[in-house]
Amino acid sequence: MAAPPPPVTAAGAAPDAAEPRLAQWRVRLRDGRSALREAFFASPDTPALLRGHARLVDTVIRGVHAECRMPADVAVVAVGGYGRGHLFPHSDVDVLVLLPPGEAPAAAIERFFAALWDIGIELSHAVRTLDECDAEMAADVTVRTSLLENRFLCGARALFREFRRRFDAALDVRAFYAAKALEQQQRHLKYQDAIYNLEPNVKESPGGLRDLASVLWIARAAGLGRSWRELARNGLMTVGEARAVSRQERLIGGLRVRLHYLQGRREDRLVFDVQGALAGQLGLADTRARRASEQLMQRYYRAAKLVSQVNAVLLHNLHARLHPAATEPVPLDADFQQVDELLDVRDPGLFARRPPAMLDAFLALQRHRELKGMTARTLRALWQERHRIDGAFRRDPANRARFIAMFRAERGLLHELRRMNLYGILGAYLPVFGRIVGQMQHDLFHVYTVDEHILMVIRNLRRFTEAQHAHEYPLCSRLIADFDRREALYVAGLFHDIAKGRGGDHSALGARDARRFCREHGMSAEDTELAAWLVADHLVMSSTAQKQDLSNPDVIAAFAARVGTERRLTALYLLTVADIRGTSPKVWNNWKGKLLEDLYHATRAVLAGTAATATITDSIDARRAEAHRLLRLYAVPDGAEGALWRHLDTPYFQRHSAEEIAWHARHLYWRVDRTEPVVKARLARDGAGMQVLVYLPDQKELFARICGYFGRAGLSILEAKIHTTRGGWALDTFALNDPAQSGASYRDTLQLVEFELTRLLTEQPPLSPPGEGRLPRQLKHFPLTPDVQIFPDDKGTHYILEIVAGDRPGLLARIAWTLARANINVVSAKINTLGERAEDVFLVDGARLHDEQALLRLETSLYDQLKT
Repeated sequence: MAAPPPPVTAAGAAPDAAEPRLAQWRVRLRDGRSALREAFFASPDTPALLRGHARLVDTVIRGVHAECRMPADVAVVAVGGYGRGHLFPHSDVDVLVLLPPGEAPAAAIERFFAALWDIGIELSHAVRTLDECDAEMAADVTVRTSLLENRFLCGARALFREFRRRFDAALDVRAFYAAKALEQQQRHLKYQDAIYNLEPNVKESPGGLRDLASVLWIARAAGLGRSWRELARNGLMTVGEARAVSRQERLIGGLRVRLHYLQGRREDRLVFDVQGALAGQLGLADTRARRASEQLMQRYYRAAKLVSQVNAVLLHNLHARLHPAATEPVPLDADFQQVDELLDVRDPGLFARRPPAMLDAFLALQRHRELKGMTARTLRALWQERHRIDGAFRRDPANRARFIAMFRAERGLLHELRRMNLYGILGAYLPVFGRIVGQMQHDLFHVYTVDEHILMVIRNLRRFTEAQHAHEYPLCSRLIADFDRREALYVAGLFHDIAKGRGGDHSALGARDARRFCREHGMSAEDTELAAWLVADHLVMSSTAQKQDLSNPDVIAAFAARVGTERRLTALYLLTVADIRGTSPKVWNNWKGKLLEDLYHATRAVLAGTAATATITDSIDARRAEAHRLLRLYAVPDGAEGALWRHLDTPYFQRHSAEEIAWHARHLYWRVDRTEPVVKARLARDGAGMQVLVYLPDQKELFARICGYFGRAGLSILEAKIHTTRGGWALDTFALNDPAQSGASYRDTLQLVEFELTRLLTEQPPLSPPGEGRLPRQLKHFPLTPDVQIFPDDKGTHYILEIVAGDRPGLLARIAWTLARANINVVSAKINTLGERAEDVFLVDGARLHDEQALLRLETSLYDQLKT
């Protein structure tokens, strides 16, 4: 959008004479918009509001045009959505000023635009000659689309007619179709192809208003209609479909209107902040079963689903009109044929006559790589006959064989499951899946509904098998290549969250459903148990990796005993990675990936027996030897590390990798007894942010002081390894992440962290209470009750502190400050953030916690900090 020019008066008029006239237009625009708003809320009629707003702006622009005495040979044209005669309350007003050849009247045009901005019209304007319009249209499909919807406002009508003539002559309808289809595909990818996003964009998301606009643009360019009624009249859709899509367009459009009014600006995202308010405007109220906001989103999801269905049908029909089949249909079998790279039913009544053919249609798409989808009449028949999938259909062994065959096919599983879900087939065949379609999740880290998340997990599992994604999932790609009978893994992905919302343990309930499904669909006993076990324990690997000390052999041994076999371990690792990456694009990071990989490799060694035969001393000796080798590469004198290592005990060497041990020794061997703080920062070896080493004589409130600094610097602590040497020096290592930075930006931060943290630890200013962190908007609407658990570890020498709370800036600093006030020393910390949910685990010194009253006081203090 162009920036507003400075306020000016009308051309050729004295300021004191022009300003009152422009002020009158300003008042007319303001009063007109107020009247439209009042009329809408008194009797909501979205099309009437959009048309009324466009007419109001037309009147103002024409009036200002006259006041400004624009040159007679210049034309003012409405384009884009405004050109269609529809204008949302806070949408930009798209205006094209057409110029004749020759020198442009720049001063007059600038005065015209400035007057419109001053009155209150937010313009998105362009100034072009006819030749410039031709060039821009040829180069950019967005410009082509905007100019397609053009409407004369004022000025040189003959110039506008010439513009229309040249536009129509230059428009290549087939190329325009291809460009808009590609544009839609790319837009859908931006939103992960997900209709059921918890915070959808009602304009741009799949199933949003842009999907409807796209097919109307193509139809208009092809001369096949400008409205749903005209498209039905021309045979591109049925009358019933036209009526249905008109209703859903009004519903989604009404939500967009209310969003604009509620936010007082252009806002097209149905974010959590506004869902409750919008639900209240629509008369929805909370019930025992569902919140009002959930009822609102269910309405939206149903509308978006129908929009997606109609969009697919119309795009196919438009393609068929623009590209008549050059060859006769190619028979595939007795039921199906290929028409223009699409699967087509040979008999429109096939699914009514033989319902099992509905599953055959999806199998055919998986088997024939040359097919890119289904024809419009096939999709329409699926939707109309889906009710024939009943109990008898589901019990038929032949249909069960068809369905499980989809999971065994080499390709196409995700695409066909998505298509089945869109047209209601998947929920009809699996009623347990149907119950979670469009079900929201308010756990602060999922950004999709339950069904959309499940399909995202299956998408990730399938991506592990594809060569083009091997660079993104290197270990997963290697593991799944050797994993036979993958259908057990895909079934586990389908059922892992299928029992959410029923009450009780969704993992246990889902495992029961998965076991029943596998038995009914003829899977082997081994694969049945694997799928059911994966569903039951699908959260265990993530919890172990992110909450427990992976340097502790007992932790690895216990996890290995629970897993039992290498096949189970591999399957659980693959499902865990797919699950985490399927919750939200923001939840996964390299640090989580490293933890899971470390747990996988350590457990595999135990299961293979190589770890069982090695003692702790053998493991430590191996690490020391590797660290010794690495130090020689850095030209550290042979044996110099001994000055540091003689102060370090067995737990230190257990909890640090050989590479970390060498890094510490390289910087500390020559200043072991130095009293000044040593702070060293580097990029993490695995690419997951940065690492910071802190070494100094141990001091009171050290952990709280360091956490407070990192919080103020905007750095998130992923892990803290806290160690005190035999001589009383603190040797602490922190893994850090800054979500706002890339790897290159971290390099600029390293020296700053070293300097500032060294100064802080040297000066030791009084520890002040951490400031109030800004509460994320998700927590405002879906608050999370904090949970604090404190219990002794297995040896009884330390206590484990587990905290679950809503994440916010400075949360860890508040926890550390509370522990410091209670004189509790932190031994280690595992920090896990899932969206806006923090799950942190601390190992703390138990010396001050053997008293039950001390435990109660600490727990109360932590709750006080977490609730504020």
